[in-house]
Amino acid sequence: MNREIMIVTGEASGDLHGTNLVKSLQKIDPTLSFYGMGGPGLSNAGVEILFDASKVAVVGLLEVFSHLKDILKAQNVLRNALQQRRPDLLIIIDLPDFNLKLARKAKKLGIPVFYYISPQVWAWRSGRVKTIKKLIHTIGVILPFEKDFYHTHGVHAEYVGHPLLDSVKPTIDREQFCKVNELDTNRKLIGILPGSRVKEIKKLLPDFLQAADLITRSARNEVTFLLPKAPTISTELLMESGLDRHGSQIDVRIIEEDRYSMMGACDVAIAASGTVTLELLLLDTPMVVAYKLSPVSYLVAKLVIDIPNFALVNLIAQEEIVPELLQGEVKPQSIAELVNEQLYDPLTIQKTQTSFIKVKEVLGESGASDKAARIAHSIISV
Repeated sequence: MNREIMIVTGEASGDLHGTNLVKSLQKIDPTLSFYGMGGPGLSNAGVEILFDASKVAVVGLLEVFSHLKDILKAQNVLRNALQQRRPDLLIIIDLPDFNLKLARKAKKLGIPVFYYISPQVWAWRSGRVKTIKKLIHTIGVILPFEKDFYHTHGVHAEYVGHPLLDSVKPTIDREQFCKVNELDTNRKLIGILPGSRVKEIKKLLPDFLQAADLITRSARNEVTFLLPKAPTISTELLMESGLDRHGSQIDVRIIEEDRYSMMGACDVAIAASGTVTLELLLLDTPMVVAYKLSPVSYLVAKLVIDIPNFALVNLIAQEEIVPELLQGEVKPQSIAELVNEQLYDPLTIQKTQTSFIKVKEVLGESGASDKAARIAHSIISV
């Protein structure tokens, strides 16, 4: 009888990492069957999708309430699948509030749980580590300091490395990218990356574009701004969020393909906080990081989050190696000044390059998916 694995993940990055994990498991054991919640990546990898992850991939308290019906429906579908199909293993990826409820059900049914990509309990709501200790067989962590944190709390954790080390690779160099996109190689290229969610773009893109206007006016060299557009984001949204007002004042190009080559070609990027900051670091692209939450979410976050920095690359470095602006600090003038420092100040440029090298050394080697797959497979091979 073939063994079955349920895999559950949320947003696009989780779908990507889950897809790579499934492919690594299929190499170890081609007879394995998979089902669960995910997106197109998992579906294309042969996973039977019981619920579309995009319906529950939300951020912030208000967003959760507005999607509560879908979240409850997804829980019901997946709990029933655990009860009726009894998989040999449940793999959960990120999405802690949702996934720990499923883990509790799996524990009652005697189904082991492998947690791949840890919730950031070291940053906020650290009490969840007690729940994780009770429910999780093994946790595969992707940040170097997480293993020690979990071991201190009696949780079995294995450091597998960050999965982005496997996937963040430009397909062409800067010169080729400029040629393909008809860009002047002598101009400074500045990325504008306001996030992949509608609310992120509405909150951040207007300030990013105003900053681009200020940078253009004060530029020592001519500059071109590159704005990647995800398939899920409409051009209309970009226009409504400031591109219609600033598009004639700055040289901005919308890039729809080869995102990593674009990011690697940039001299600096203005980026929303998130995984993209680590992607930029791996591509050796300096950055200014900014983020805004809804007022309610921000007030709650201030009460429960206890970390000195919020940008992922700064958390890994355990110091501020890239400038970050949060909430009321996100102002066009501040962004423009910090970008110009990254572009033209020799000390800032040297410090950033040195810091990036150190963080890459901390992250270690690639192969996270294969390492995680070996751990997951060992659980069901006992």
